[in-house]
Formats: sequence, structure tokens, C-alpha cells
Amino acid sequence: MQTVERTALVLGATGGIGGAVARNLLARGWHIKALTRDLAKARNTASDFDWILGDALNAQDVSNAAQGTCLIVHAVNPPRYQNWEKLVLPMLDNTIAAAKQTAARVLLPGTVYNFGPDAFPVLDESSPQNPITRKGKLRVAMEQHLKDASAAGVNVLIVRAGDFFGPKAANNWFSQGLVTPGKPVSRISNPSRRGVGHQWAFLPDVAETMAQLVERADSLPSFAVYHMDGFWDSDGMQMAEAIQRVVGRAVPVASFPWWIVPVAAPFNAFMHELKEMRYLWKQPLRMTNKRLLSVLPTEPRTPIDEAVRQTLSDLGCLQDR
Repeated sequence: MQTVERTALVLGATGGIGGAVARNLLARGWHIKALTRDLAKARNTASDFDWILGDALNAQDVSNAAQGTCLIVHAVNPPRYQNWEKLVLPMLDNTIAAAKQTAARVLLPGTVYNFGPDAFPVLDESSPQNPITRKGKLRVAMEQHLKDASAAGVNVLIVRAGDFFGPKAANNWFSQGLVTPGKPVSRISNPSRRGVGHQWAFLPDVAETMAQLVERADSLPSFAVYHMDGFWDSDGMQMAEAIQRVVGRAVPVASFPWWIVPVAAPFNAFMHELKEMRYLWKQPLRMTNKRLLSVLPTEPRTPIDEAVRQTLSDLGCLQDR
């Protein structure tokens, strides 16, 4: 029988982190409700979810879908990553309004975009948030909206992690930078500078961390923020080396062609995002997970070679093995 205590509404369940969290909670026995604009397409991706026709931009759709839930996972982005300035906050406000009506907790996947270089190189949950990009400023505004909502009685959980990679991770640096989906790995295009560390997060580990925190919700503060350590590539070369180990040969590693990003940015939404976020590859930044480990006994952590193997397999890059 469906119960409020184990029912979640996932906004963005067809995306990377939303889908990963939904699948994890489902495996734990949760009932998953998911909002979609295309029922037929969504049901083909995950038939075990309770798909509901609606739009995260429509407050009534979100409110109706949230009835009978104790958790709303806000992992939704504007369609085609466009009109962020106009759409991101209204979508979040719809989630907050639904959470107020249902007493549901809001779970938001956080990002490092909130931070500017003044907070580098080590970030904890109290580090100053002075972003230097348009998207970073929007992320800060989103978290402020949630903090204000928390003061008004809405329980909030934010989990911040590094660059996502993993099966079904959608738009990410691994699949759109390092390798070419659908082709055996013959070359690695590395966006890192040698000697500059970078923080990655394997999507199933992020989902598992979120799920473990959700199931400890009663012991969390009303506005709870946690950072993950994930996979720390200390010299900017370890991710590329892991790919080489998994494919079983020393494929060449070239520098990512950053020159193409400003050229393609006007025509490609992902390239536009890369242009803004290049500063995150120029200097090391590392989140610490000390607060997380005060709540969880350990941080979920898949060995890097296994994480890379699963990712490459999902991308169709291990066809020759």
C-alpha cells in the first residue's frame, strides 16, 4: 500500500541525477511519482514510476502531483537548458509552494557553481558564496529561496557534489568532453590542466548518499546542507588514467580544445555552459565531507575503475571488448 512516509515526487526523473535518485529510492521500497510533459516517452524510460502528466512550470500541476508525498526531489532544468534566468526560480517556487501544502521535504542537488575563486581551494558548507557566473548567481538565489522557505517551516536537504559522471548521467563533462559516446575510446580529450586537481562524483554514489540522508530525515536540521568528496583527481590526470586502465590500452590523451567553446556557444546550450564554467578547470577546488561523515558512517564510494567501466559501458564505448 502506498504511504506518505515512503512516497516521493521527483521533478526531473528523466534526467541524470533525478533518475538516479528515483531508481535508488524505488529499490528501497519507495513509491515514486514523477512529473513529465511526455507520458509515452517517460513510461518507456522507467515503467516502474508513477508518471503524471504535467509541467514543473505549472504550480497547479506540481501541487496536484505532490499530494500524498513526504519528499519532493527538485532535479529539473529548463527545457533544452534555455531561459534559465526566467524559468529556474519560478520552477523552484512551485516546488516550495507544494512542499508547504504537503509538509514534504525538498531535496535539491547542489553545485559548485555557487562559489567563486575567493572561496577556493577548499570548500565546506560555510564557505562564502560569491559566484562570478550567471548560472552561479541563479544557484545562490535558489538556495536562498530554500533557506527562506525553511525559516517558514519547509524542511530542506541540499547535497553538493563534483562533476557528475556515470550511467544515464545526461549532459556532463565525461560524456561530452573526455570520450565520444557510441565509439570505442581511441582518444581522451582532457579538460584538466596537468597538476590542477578536479572533483568528480559518480552518479549512483550521489544518489545513494542522498537516499541515506533522506532515510535519516528525522535527525537532520530543517535546512541541511552536505558536501560530498567523491573522486578527487589530484593532478588532473587520474580520470584519464582510469579510462586507459579500463579500456586496457594507453590511448592518447590530448588537451580539450577550449578554443572551440566560444565559437560553438551561441549555437549549443551545453557549450554555452562550458564557456561560463571554464574557471572551475583552471584552479583546484575540493569540497570536504566532514559534515556528511558526522551523519553517515561512510560516504558511498564506488572504486574509480569500476565507476569508469560502468560509465563507458553505458555510453557504448566498450564495444571492442
